[in-house]
Amino acid sequence: MADEPTRDVDDLATARTLITTLQDELIRVQRENASLRHQLDLLCQRLFGKKSERVSPDQLRLAFAQLANEPQAATEPIEMDSGERPGPGRRRRIPPPGRRPLPAALPRERREIDLPDAEKICACGHRKTRIGEAVTEKLEYVPASLRVIEIARLKYACPHCHDGVVEAPAPPQALEKSLAGEGLLAHVVVSKYVDHLPLYRLERIFLRQGVDLSRTTLCGWVADVATALTPIGDELRRQVTAATYLQTDDTPVTILERSGGSRKGRLWTYLDPIGRQVVFDATPTHERDGPEAFLASFAGDLQADAYAGYDALYATGRMREIGCWAHARRGFVEALTTDVRAALTVAVIQQLYDVERAGVELAAEARRDLRQAQSVPLIANIASERDQLARTVLPKSPLGEALRYLTNQWAALQRFVDDGRLAIDNNRAENQLRIVAIGRKNWLFAGSFEGARRTALLYSLVQSCKLIDVPPDAYLKDVLLRVATHPQRLIGQLTPNGWAASFRHQAAA
Repeated sequence: MADEPTRDVDDLATARTLITTLQDELIRVQRENASLRHQLDLLCQRLFGKKSERVSPDQLRLAFAQLANEPQAATEPIEMDSGERPGPGRRRRIPPPGRRPLPAALPRERREIDLPDAEKICACGHRKTRIGEAVTEKLEYVPASLRVIEIARLKYACPHCHDGVVEAPAPPQALEKSLAGEGLLAHVVVSKYVDHLPLYRLERIFLRQGVDLSRTTLCGWVADVATALTPIGDELRRQVTAATYLQTDDTPVTILERSGGSRKGRLWTYLDPIGRQVVFDATPTHERDGPEAFLASFAGDLQADAYAGYDALYATGRMREIGCWAHARRGFVEALTTDVRAALTVAVIQQLYDVERAGVELAAEARRDLRQAQSVPLIANIASERDQLARTVLPKSPLGEALRYLTNQWAALQRFVDDGRLAIDNNRAENQLRIVAIGRKNWLFAGSFEGARRTALLYSLVQSCKLIDVPPDAYLKDVLLRVATHPQRLIGQLTPNGWAASFRHQAAA
């Protein structure tokens, strides 16, 4: 009987230990469940939701109401002290209602519809006089067509001595001994790299017009065009890396290997926002060797995400890291689904973007002054909120991950306020990769690493054309004839920027 109290005490201690263990396990499982739910929400959002990271004011009001535990606050406007409000930004132009006039540059075919002669006689017996006309316009489509151009090079000889035969010289060709003219070559390149048409679809389109051009032939033409334009691509690369401010990003692309397998290669984009030029680069892996090789001669400001492969470049001192507020905001937007405390940071970052919209038309110095007056106080508010959240937020939670990114990138994120040339985010470089993402859904893969490099070259040229509103088909058609005979020392005239300044009007004529 004396052992029973001791046994009861042991049982009670065991029960308490078991309860503590179960409580710890319950907390762990709850956190794991919350993490898995968050990952599922993100996956569903990326698969089925809107791609924009903008958060609606109603969503923020609801989050602030949950924070305050006051349901009535959800219907009240949010008042956030941001100091002096920015002036009105550039308003979105709303087109007037009704049918817009057709472009005057389109060719027009006039068709007159007259009355029968009998209806031109008045009831009084006199012939009616024409007093005007009612003109309506109808937009018609004339299908693109292929044509054969016969080049006849006339020959001459002396009728007496039958000697000294001369022949007219052959005109310059885009590709020597090729069936394709420069217009057809430009059309094939633009169809694939601008309009995202795989070559097998082009093959079928040409076949409907009665011309059998196999995809092997088309692929050979694309390769030959890339080879011919390589000097221009090299010059474009030299010009971009000579800039003092670049934005960069990358995206995966599947590359087939000769062994029969495939690998995940990478396409990188390097955008010069000031010079409005862009260069794409292909690498077989996602390692830092690619950016290091491309940026070997670059010195200046580099704006990118937090990819660790850039750290060695920043360590050289030749480059200054510029952070991206879009990437910083992304973590807080994603954390909103699990923790409403992210709402305030999202709201203040949106105010940073309000300042940018207000200064979009300003010169660099004026934009810097606007940022110093209005963005600097907002960044101080974000820092204060970050420090408060860091005391209570779990490090491995979605909000904790967002706070860690913000803290690690804090110095780089603040640098844009001191230089009006710099953008608040890296979105313009990301936007350049959209053409790859859309094209990748159609052509699926690069047939080899050399094919990926050709893709990067041709994307560089057509996307640089888009940045300066140059039609890529007109540009390619013209430079394909010029590049073989153009002086190498003047090759800069054949980049999209150089061509627009030197030859655009000649090509239009």
